[in-house]
Amino acid sequence: MPTYKIIGGDQKQYGPVSADELRQWIAEGRLSGGSLILPEGGAEWKPVAAFPEFATALGSQTAARPPLAAATADPTQWANQILAREPEVRIGECLSGGFSFLTSNAGFVFGAVFVVWLLNAVMMFTPFIGGIAHWLLSGVLVGGLYLACLRRLRGEPAPVLSVFDGFKLCFVQLMLAGALTKLLEQIGLAFCVLPGIYLLVAWLFALPVVADKRLEFWSAMELSRKVVARVWFEVFLLMLVTFLPFLIFQIYSAVKVGALVMDIFRNADLDPVRVMTAIREHMGEIIKVSVQVAVIGQVVLLFNLFYAVGVVVRAYENLFGARKP
Repeated sequence: MPTYKIIGGDQKQYGPVSADELRQWIAEGRLSGGSLILPEGGAEWKPVAAFPEFATALGSQTAARPPLAAATADPTQWANQILAREPEVRIGECLSGGFSFLTSNAGFVFGAVFVVWLLNAVMMFTPFIGGIAHWLLSGVLVGGLYLACLRRLRGEPAPVLSVFDGFKLCFVQLMLAGALTKLLEQIGLAFCVLPGIYLLVAWLFALPVVADKRLEFWSAMELSRKVVARVWFEVFLLMLVTFLPFLIFQIYSAVKVGALVMDIFRNADLDPVRVMTAIREHMGEIIKVSVQVAVIGQVVLLFNLFYAVGVVVRAYENLFGARKP
């Protein structure tokens, strides 16, 4: 009989075990359709759902799944169940799960993330109308990306173009959630950095909740905030580590542009009239450097997102997904 190696929920490798043992573990809830396995002699880790020989076992598991996983028919009841339980982030599992998700879904992740990143980048760098379009539509695109990644994580089929499902499933709610969270986070960052950072972390899962459970935008924002508030520092640390390359480059960009402006001020001896004249004379250079770091920053963000989406959806499943009895 063929044997298989398994990546468990603790991201450790087990096996080899037989197909019958795998079916038993599925029945016991120890494995799901998204669990990664490697058949004997195989070269690629794939989710259990990708193997037809386990379809019957997975079907039985779905039928016996606790009500929490299918509570979308009554969003209020589902939200109350989420709030009633103790939130578990499990930082190490999320970080390792991000790599596992990327390696087992490489083609999908590269394609889906690139499509969403490209559309957002085009909107960001398009004058006038692009900024408004990005403010309104980025939430719909990112929510669709999270939904597609969640389906992949759960072993369900999700092609690259499924990132656009947000437009047909919950366009208005994703648009409102994305636009409102972005607006309030920017206001918080502009007037006092700490409230902006708090909201940025607290509303991290608002878009996945809207896309996955079809909650209306404010209920999703409140649910995300209430759950994350109880483990805020853990989620903050997780995001800090996950987006560290992008954050380091943002600091470097701020220092580079700031140093250029300070040089202009020093050369003008801080005289207001000379400063204004110097700024006008060097405006082209300032714009050139700003555009360069903005473009490079978007490229850094792209490569960071290939890994980060897996971490975010894994954390979402830990906080909002179904748990074993």
